[in-house]
Amino acid sequence: MASVQVSLPLPVLPEGWAGEKDFKAIGHLSHATDRNIEPVGPHFLAHARRKRHKRTFSEDDRIQAQSNVKKVEDDDAGEISEPEDPLMLQREAKDWKNQDHYAVLGITKYRWRATEDQIKKAHRKKVLKHHPDKKAAAGQAQDDQFFKCIQKATEVLSDPVRRRQYDSVDEAADVEPPTKKETQKGNFYKLWGRVFEAEGRFSKTQPVPKLGNEKSTKEDVEHFYNFWYNFDSWRTFEYLDEDVPDDNENRDQKRHVERKNQNARRKKKTEDTARLRKLVDDALALDERIKQFRQAENAQKNKRRLEKEAEQKRLAEEAAKQKELEAKAKAEQEAADKANREVAKKAKEAAKNAAKKNKRVVRGAVKDANYFHSGGDAPASQIDAALNDVDHIILKIDNEELAALTAKLSGKKNGGEITQVFKDEVQRLVEAGKLKEGEAKSLA
Repeated sequence: MASVQVSLPLPVLPEGWAGEKDFKAIGHLSHATDRNIEPVGPHFLAHARRKRHKRTFSEDDRIQAQSNVKKVEDDDAGEISEPEDPLMLQREAKDWKNQDHYAVLGITKYRWRATEDQIKKAHRKKVLKHHPDKKAAAGQAQDDQFFKCIQKATEVLSDPVRRRQYDSVDEAADVEPPTKKETQKGNFYKLWGRVFEAEGRFSKTQPVPKLGNEKSTKEDVEHFYNFWYNFDSWRTFEYLDEDVPDDNENRDQKRHVERKNQNARRKKKTEDTARLRKLVDDALALDERIKQFRQAENAQKNKRRLEKEAEQKRLAEEAAKQKELEAKAKAEQEAADKANREVAKKAKEAAKNAAKKNKRVVRGAVKDANYFHSGGDAPASQIDAALNDVDHIILKIDNEELAALTAKLSGKKNGGEITQVFKDEVQRLVEAGKLKEGEAKSLA
């Protein structure tokens, strides 16, 4: 490209300018520098292109337009390049409601995920390819039916409300749930994950929980299935409504069609809810994690039951052991009590026998003391009185006192000594308050 050299001299200061008197130079200007300025810009490029190829303005615009079309087609080919079905190209424009709008625009791989920018690009590409003027320029029949289908598809998918209505009934975006056999052969999480991802596009609540994998926690799995069992869908099925007549004169017919559409929507909504519930039931029945969680719960329950049974057994054994110890202690106590009773009985009998013996000794001592009579044989009256007094004394003393009295009498043969022992005993009993003074007359 040729370069142009431009000389620009420095401006001359006017006479009488304000700083002429007070101006003091503090430096000097640098020398002028020569620079090459190149003509640039789209208009210059278009002028140079026309001059080079010797084209007129109209010829250059037409050639550039064709080049731009080719460039757009090449740019979009990498993202939107689906083959067109010949039957689809023969569709009637009036049957637009039954057409697959995503297929018409060539973005079936995106469908409900397609962005607004992708829809615009797809529309531009289809228009450049199927515009009637382009067909006419190429010598093809001017059939604009499919072009109208393209326009209608873009019209529906570019409107958020109408696009949601269409997505609500877009069966081509559905993913068929795998069979039990397929699930057993393949990856449960991969196969069913696609199904729930496709169904999740209808959820009012976003984001939708993921199916997860075999490492998912029990809380995550329960949250997932609770979400789907309480699924809140925005599907309305309005797209399938029968067209309401625009004739304002026939209001009854219009209301009839509206009621018919509402009933049809409710029916389809009920059927879809039942379908989704069955789908979740099938997935839940095939989910191995649920079985593992149940097995773990049963194992935990069994563990707690076994622990409870073991604790009950331990307590029962301790109670039985305690009962056995108590029974043994009771038996030992009973045996000891019996032995004590035997000992006490023997002691009592021995004491009784000793008392009898001591009484015989005491009574015998009275005889040895001649019944407390001095000189000659004691008369019968003295004998009875002495024996009665001795028996009375024996009644007033216990066995120990009796034994003590017997000990005092032991070995004594002298009547006077024996009599004195009895007198001492009577005196002791009187002092103890057990006998009255003069009560033992034979010893007075």
